[in-house]
Amino acid sequence: MLLAILPVGPASWLAVTALSLHVISTSGASSTRRGTLILLAVTVPMLWSRLLFHFFAELILRIDAALVGWILRTPRTGDVVEFADASGVLVILPGCSSLANVSLAFLCWVTVSQLAGHKRSAYDLFWCLMACFSVVAVNVTRISFMGLSQWHYAMFHSWWGGAVANTAILGLTVGFCLLGVRRELLRPL
Repeated sequence: MLLAILPVGPASWLAVTALSLHVISTSGASSTRRGTLILLAVTVPMLWSRLLFHFFAELILRIDAALVGWILRTPRTGDVVEFADASGVLVILPGCSSLANVSLAFLCWVTVSQLAGHKRSAYDLFWCLMACFSVVAVNVTRISFMGLSQWHYAMFHSWWGGAVANTAILGLTVGFCLLGVRRELLRPL
């Protein structure tokens, strides 16, 4: 409780994590356990992915840059990729990273599977990873379009470019999660 009342956001999310793990380990009720799993999954984008990014930001941004450089077939140095038309360079900053949205895809999988009352299966990891990979694919594709030229950068880095990419990410993430729980969604009421 002390962690939760401190005016420090990460401490509160650490308290939520600890409380969730406690409830999951001691609760016998199915609905309580399902709700607590969703609450625990909320801590991933709110605390754990941010903490992961804090320690591994350079590596994560270099992976994004390597994928973009590979698609554009242009040289890269660290998290800097040359434009395809050689008119400049594209710097991949922390706000451009795929990691934040990957953690939201994980949260979406946990939420959809728990709300649908999904029975665990061997395919759960596949559907969760498909949702996560779709986030990376859309994000890297958008950055790759930005890396074609200065004009493309201005077009795809705009509000509209972000809205289109975010809509695609949302649709693919929810779509893969719903495909993963389709048996529970399609069973007769």
